[in-house]
Amino acid sequence: MASPCTTYHPSPGSPENDSMILFSTSTSCSPAKESTITHSNSSSFNSSSPPPRQSSPDKTYELRIRNLSYTISPNGSIFSSLLMKKSTKPKSTILKSVSFVAGCSEILAIVGPSGTGKSTLLRVISGRVSDKEFDPKSVYLNDHAITTPVQLRNICGYVAQEDNLLPLLTVKETLMFSAKFRLRGMSSKEREERVESLMQELGLDHVANNFVGDEENRGISGGERKRVSIGVDMIHDPPILLLDEPTSGLDSSSALQVIELLSSMAKTKQRTIVLSIHQPSYRILQYISNLLILSHGSVVHNGSLQSLEENINRMGYEIPIQLNPLEFAMEIISVLENQEPHFKYQSCSYLRWEEAIIQDTANKEVIDQGKIGAVSNKHCSSLFEIAVLCSRFWKIIYRTKQLFLARTMQALVGGFGLGSVYIKMRNDEGAVAERLGLFAFSLSFLLSSTVEALPIYLQERRVIMKEASRGAYKISSYMIANTIIFLPFLFAVAILFAVPVYWIVGLNPSITAFVFFTFVVWVIVLMASSLVLFLSAISPDFISGNSLICTVLGAFFLFSGYFIPKECIPKYWLFMYYVSLYRYPLDALLTNEYWSLRHKCFTWNDENHSECLLTGNDVLKNRGLDKDTRWMNVGIMLAFFVFYRVICWLVLARKASKTTI
Repeated sequence: MASPCTTYHPSPGSPENDSMILFSTSTSCSPAKESTITHSNSSSFNSSSPPPRQSSPDKTYELRIRNLSYTISPNGSIFSSLLMKKSTKPKSTILKSVSFVAGCSEILAIVGPSGTGKSTLLRVISGRVSDKEFDPKSVYLNDHAITTPVQLRNICGYVAQEDNLLPLLTVKETLMFSAKFRLRGMSSKEREERVESLMQELGLDHVANNFVGDEENRGISGGERKRVSIGVDMIHDPPILLLDEPTSGLDSSSALQVIELLSSMAKTKQRTIVLSIHQPSYRILQYISNLLILSHGSVVHNGSLQSLEENINRMGYEIPIQLNPLEFAMEIISVLENQEPHFKYQSCSYLRWEEAIIQDTANKEVIDQGKIGAVSNKHCSSLFEIAVLCSRFWKIIYRTKQLFLARTMQALVGGFGLGSVYIKMRNDEGAVAERLGLFAFSLSFLLSSTVEALPIYLQERRVIMKEASRGAYKISSYMIANTIIFLPFLFAVAILFAVPVYWIVGLNPSITAFVFFTFVVWVIVLMASSLVLFLSAISPDFISGNSLICTVLGAFFLFSGYFIPKECIPKYWLFMYYVSLYRYPLDALLTNEYWSLRHKCFTWNDENHSECLLTGNDVLKNRGLDKDTRWMNVGIMLAFFVFYRVICWLVLARKASKTTI
């Protein structure tokens, strides 16, 4: 039976070297004994009484960590990777034999200087590591051993330090989209009720219809945005909630509101909450049940704030009146790090666990992945995912006024501007070169006009990586939804550009030629959109992505055959001629303009028109277009459109599989 939580004298197997597998005989959670913190006379705050419990989950979980260590290998250089050489740099140990117990209805705070492994510890116990990096003998839920990180990802909610949210969605829309992805088994009405209930619980019902916003788009406050992030990962009501510095970047009032909210959630719904925090105030500390102080990856203290204060006094130190025990502990952390192991572990929960050691490891019970999976959310069907993503993506595109107006104005100004420059072009030998210049400039304009979508892709990528890595939807569903939404949008852009430029310039008057011209313009912007989407997937930021797009488009234009004929391109650069996005639409536009006019004479030898010097057929032959290859060129352009999207899908899927947010 558990002894009173006073002084602890360890058994011969201390937490640092004992490899015994431990279990708890209880699968339910009793009220925490240390939920209310008391202090000696040197403490200067009073604990608030906990709110009454309103509901209780079907099953509660107690998270137990035993001798958890985590080591990373430094990445070698690209050169050594190509030569299959192993890195000679030593491995870096981030966590060293960390042990603790986090009970339900409690908040366990992980504290320590920067670089001590707080975020790494949360990533490991939330399952955001690979299978080979996970130690199956270190993490337990109640009396069950966790053998794979997938089990932890299914049962734990994890809130990263950054608020990865879409700024142009409202608070309610953000939570509703999360509910649609993660609560597939519920009806629409049940999901609506769940979102309304969660907004009330998070204190967000008064800003339900406000945009989330970010640094550039005005929206809700920082504290409210953090609560939305918590809500997104609580929508499926996980029994264990892990948060990486939820008060980071918030003012003292907002930080206190977040911690009060978490404390209320822990007590009313018997959740197990573990969070990392940096320099909490006295008012925040009253809501924290136990502290886990880390230094250089090792445990310095595991227990209540009162036991930390008693430990500091036992060592002969006097805490200044202007500091709380935790702040003073940070100042003498090197001294605390060198104290005896049994003074580091003062948590009653941990001591009860020590006394409940089962010596016979044959009774070990491994939790079944299917049991944990029962509380997780499986992938929605592909059609449902695509429909929801289409709805969300359309809202974002429609509300991104800069993109909407920029693309519309670009198409109109470009169309009317080019039309005014080449107005009523003549049909003679000089006009042939002018038409070629018009088509070449139109291609350059259309291909480069898609760059403004890059910031949207980069902003959305962070959210996609988070959601896809957590199984909300598949990357393929996102790619299909993105394509479906952009098809009509870019078709409208193509019409706005093609109509004025075609008829003002006076190109081939055939209706068939005009329809084909408009179709080619549409395929050009689709192809460019796919290229930008792919380059955004491999670019770390906007500056790099913009530079990469300009470089690639410049190279494609140079080797399109407009500046340098194919015969003059060096052999080692000839491949660029065949992969250039400019070559095929340029040939298609020229063929469309002159194929139906190939027997028409544009220049005569004399005024009597007795000898024709230049026909439409001659123009095409000078470009090597002696056959009607319009639809073959269109097919190649569509192949480029599909190719870049498939490559983007592979890149994003690869990144999502390695994402740990």
